Amino acid sequence: MTPTRVAVVGAGRMGQGIAAALAFGNVSVTVVDLRDRGDAGDSYLRRVSSAIRAALEHKVTLGLLPRRLLDDVAARVTVVGGIDAGSPMASADLVFEAVPEVAEVKREAFAWIETMVAGSVPIASTTSSFLVDDLAGYLSGPERFLNAHWLNPADLMPLVEVSPGAKTTAATVDTTCDLLISVGKTPVRCAASPGYIVPRLQALVMNEAARMVEEGVATAADIDTAVRIGFGSRFAVLGLLEFIDWGGCDTLFHASQYLRGELGERFAPAPLVESNMNSGRRGIADGAGFYTFGADTVDDYRAQRIADFARVLDALGRLPRHEEFATTD
Repeated sequence: MTPTRVAVVGAGRMGQGIAAALAFGNVSVTVVDLRDRGDAGDSYLRRVSSAIRAALEHKVTLGLLPRRLLDDVAARVTVVGGIDAGSPMASADLVFEAVPEVAEVKREAFAWIETMVAGSVPIASTTSSFLVDDLAGYLSGPERFLNAHWLNPADLMPLVEVSPGAKTTAATVDTTCDLLISVGKTPVRCAASPGYIVPRLQALVMNEAARMVEEGVATAADIDTAVRIGFGSRFAVLGLLEFIDWGGCDTLFHASQYLRGELGERFAPAPLVESNMNSGRRGIADGAGFYTFGADTVDDYRAQRIADFARVLDALGRLPRHEEFATTD
């Protein structure tokens, strides 16, 4: 059954964003601040509530949430300190841990969570710094534990990277993914590997962009323009591996070999790229690559992707109309 009552342990920016996303998806959510803030505790909890409401008000501004429903949606969020969390934790169907990225802080949070929730309740860490199996050792029930890495801003970004551990049950993964889908998120599953998917890819690209500035290849502004218009818009439609198939992995292989010779080993083609090329799996041209393409559907597939690309460019204001150009007649 898809969870309908969720606890978010950790009241920082990530916890606030997750709470806003869950409430927007009609899930009742309790945000728990475990930190002892002394006399400032109540004031901090009010600020957290205000920040979550502000995120929901932004959805009203964007036309995503009718203003008449704002109060009802905001009322789905309760923000409490640890001392007042007993009842909502006991009734939670799933818990997201979003405390600071400090091992000891997380260890203490997991110990507290396990004393507060039922033994079958899934516990998902939102960490971007620790592998799931490293954290699983902090729990007495690792079978119900996984990582669920939300991308910032969590209330807007649709992707969540779900990383099960060696002992995580399939039911835990399914329950977590079902919840995410129910609130409009897109979960992708990945192994317990440093950097998940998106952080690992973006670290490579961002460092290469910085190197290009260092080398005087282009200005920061021109590089970012190229990324937004040429790189980002393309990959909003075609995934990286799908794009390899689109152009043919032989194209990538030879381009990589050239860049490898000019710029260094970091541009060496992946062994799988060379293997696909040599085994007749170049992509669309061969009917197979990372994906399989049917001869009777490939033309429709191409046309659909081109249409999708045009819609993205149009939404960005980058698809000119013919009438915009002056005639020379």
